[in-house]
Amino acid sequence: MEQGYQVLVVDDDPDIRELITDYLATHGYRVTGVDCADAMRAALASQIPDVVLLDIGLPGEDGLSLGRYLREHHDLAVIMVSGAGESVDRIIGLEVGADDYLTKPFDPRELLARIKSVLRRYQHRPAADTPETPGASSRRMAFGQCLLDLDSRELLGPQGEPIPLTAAEFDLLQVFAERPNRTLSRDQLLGLTQNREWDPYDRSIDIRIARLRKKIEVNPDKPRTIKTVRGVGYLFVPEKS
Repeated sequence: MEQGYQVLVVDDDPDIRELITDYLATHGYRVTGVDCADAMRAALASQIPDVVLLDIGLPGEDGLSLGRYLREHHDLAVIMVSGAGESVDRIIGLEVGADDYLTKPFDPRELLARIKSVLRRYQHRPAADTPETPGASSRRMAFGQCLLDLDSRELLGPQGEPIPLTAAEFDLLQVFAERPNRTLSRDQLLGLTQNREWDPYDRSIDIRIARLRKKIEVNPDKPRTIKTVRGVGYLFVPEKS
């Protein structure tokens, strides 16, 4: 059983909130359920959770807007949930920075597996204000105009400024860093980062690659660092020293 992880469920359907709360509680999670944007912000002001389960179809300020807010203001895992089942919802949800996406109705066991997956990617990350041990060296690799610190899980810009990364985006960069000059298929990338198989309708890898290119490439429209290999997948080309 999981110990101490806090989950915030944002869904306007009381039955869904109760189902998720009861199921996760039996597996050791501490769960808070809210029904709207204002209630979510109030909950965040009280305590920052480890994971937010965010329904896209909320009344008023919808889940996509709240997803952007969460990504801009908090370093936590976000799993978006939609009842529509339309591919456009999934694509937009991932584009705003969600770590994963589920469509209603879903098996609670699948939800639990997704939560465990995103938590594994977020845990063991050093705190931002933790001082480095004198003399300690970190593993860093150039990615286009940026620098990836594999130990602190940070992406640094040209002037050394931190660039926000989701856990899924870092995992992709780490996979590329460990396999330079090697073409990787979407199936391989999804398996290595999320431990699940790719299907032809799953664009999550393409969307995350596009987001990463905007952060690391000098010209995202003409990528030189993460290249597309047509019909196969993607290739990381390190800068020549």
